[in-house]
Amino acid sequence: MTVKKNKRASHAKQLEAISKVSSSITSNLYLNDILKLIVTVTAEVMDSKICSLMLVDDKTGELVLKATQSMSEAYNKKPNLRVGEGIAGKVAMENKPISVYDLSEEPEYRSKNIALKEDLKSMLSVPLSFKGKVIGVINSYTSYPHKFSREEISVLTAVANQAAIVIENGALMLKTKNVMEELETRKAVERAKGILMREQGMPEEEAFRKIQKQSMDLRKSMREIAEAIILIENMRKK
Repeated sequence: MTVKKNKRASHAKQLEAISKVSSSITSNLYLNDILKLIVTVTAEVMDSKICSLMLVDDKTGELVLKATQSMSEAYNKKPNLRVGEGIAGKVAMENKPISVYDLSEEPEYRSKNIALKEDLKSMLSVPLSFKGKVIGVINSYTSYPHKFSREEISVLTAVANQAAIVIENGALMLKTKNVMEELETRKAVERAKGILMREQGMPEEEAFRKIQKQSMDLRKSMREIAEAIILIENMRKK
């Protein structure tokens, strides 16, 4: 009876973790906060000494550490990995989970000195995959020798799949926000240029340069300068 209760409790905990990650898709959290939430929840469910999330930098082709619940300065400052390099790099390249029972004996593990210092024994790394494309990996480390079960691999894979959706959604929202802000800036600058051209008889190019110069002199964005010009114009009309 106790074993069944423990299994039900464990299953409920796993479902709760996946639910928390999924709910962040529609949250107002910034992407960095979402990544922190993912590793914190995952560490709790997996009983991780360290849980980390690494994303692929499209420009360099490297896995970059983006979030961890660890306070270890050595781990948090460890170097990036190329896709295909080390355990996490291999996971990213092959798009499938890899578990390591003894990190000290694993020839492909690159950070044995950190593992020794932080007492990391075993590791499970799973890919963050979105529509067949690997965008990163989640790593779970234990402080004791541990053979990861199929269920544990399935749970971390499920969390990773939800995390990948969250991350891509967050990146898309950020990109959309940046595009919208750029559009609003252009609209404000165009309107401010029109005011300067009409009120001060400036040619279009000169009006733009004046906004640009004030932006640099006052260390304000061009949108802020443009909106100030528009505000003054509106106040005059009143």
